[in-house]
Parts: sequence; C-alpha cells; structure tokens
Amino acid sequence: MAFRILFHLSLLLLHLLLAPRGINANFEGDALYALRRAVKDPDNVLQSWDPTLVDPCTWFHVTCDGDNRVTRLDLGNAKLSGNLVPELGRLARLQYLELYMNNLGGAIPAELGGLKSLISLDLYHNNLTGPIPASLSDLSALRFLRLNGNRLTGRIPRQLTKLGNLKILDVSNNDLCGTIPSTGPFSKFGEESFANNPRLEGPELVGFVRYDVGSCN
Repeated sequence: MAFRILFHLSLLLLHLLLAPRGINANFEGDALYALRRAVKDPDNVLQSWDPTLVDPCTWFHVTCDGDNRVTRLDLGNAKLSGNLVPELGRLARLQYLELYMNNLGGAIPAELGGLKSLISLDLYHNNLTGPIPASLSDLSALRFLRLNGNRLTGRIPRQLTKLGNLKILDVSNNDLCGTIPSTGPFSKFGEESFANNPRLEGPELVGFVRYDVGSCN
C-alpha cells in the first residue's frame, strides 16, 4: 500500500513539473498557428506548423530557449500575404520578430506592445497600413525598429521617445505626417530614418523646433 501511494505521489509530482512547460508550449503554439491561419503561404514555408504537435519548438523558422519558450520567429522574405494577428503579443519571451520583405497588409496590432523581451522588430518592405501603435513604447528592451517601406500613416507616437535602448530606427518610405520627435533616442537618428515621408517634418529635418498643428491622418 505504501509503495502504491509513493508511486502515485511520484506521478503527481512529475505531472506538476511538466505541466507548465506543456501549457506554455500549447499556448505559444496556438498563437503561432493563429498567424498561419491568417496568412497565405504560396511556398509552404509554414507546412511544419502542425497544431496537433504539443511543442512549437519543432516547427521550422521558430527558435526556442531551454524552457521551450519561443524566442525568435524568422519569416523574412517568405512571400507571405495576409494580416498580422494580435495573438503574437502572447509570445512573452520573443526577442526577434522577423517578418520583413513579405506582402503583409493591414494594421500593426497594438498587442505587439506586450512583447516585453523583444529586441528587434523588423516589418520593413510589406504593405502595412494605419498608424504606428503607441503601445510599442512599452518594448523597453527594443534596440531595432524597422518599419520602412510600408504604407503607414499618422504621427510618429511621442511615446516612442521612452525607448532608451533603441539604437536603430527606420520609418522611411511611408506616409507619416506631423513632426518628428527630438528627445530621447530620437536625438541620435538622422534624416535617413525618416526619408520619403512627404508630409513629415521636424527639427531634425528643418533645423528648428516645430509643433504639430491641425489634423494629421
């Protein structure tokens, strides 16, 4: 009887030790699979993204850490079209989101501001529309923000000046408007970071401080 109790206790302990890992894997797998459902994939680069597998770390283009948590998503130049999904904001340990040079459209989900570990956000050369979400200012670890070559509109959120670790910013070749922030990391960015936004002006470009007046859509 004592042996049977000890055996069942051992199984229970093993279950408790493994459960968080499995739950996290399923949770993150669901988030990634939401992206797969939302995009067209003519070259089948997402073919290995099988929702019946417990661990998304076995999927191609996905990198994980020792805890089986997703840290990197490499889908640059993959000919994907469709929209980004808010579920990507659930990948709490994601450090690199590489979706550049695709045909992705629609808005940048505000939920990406939940990626607290993100170091690099590369969405350049797509067909993204709408504003730059102010929620990206919550990405305190962010060093590289490249949104160039899209169709983004609206102002550059002043909240982005809080990104003290930001080293590279490129929002060129969009349709942004208003004035360019001049404080925080923005004091270090040159004209090339903002080029080819015909409605955008600011102290870095014209040499004196301007303030946004009137509408900017």
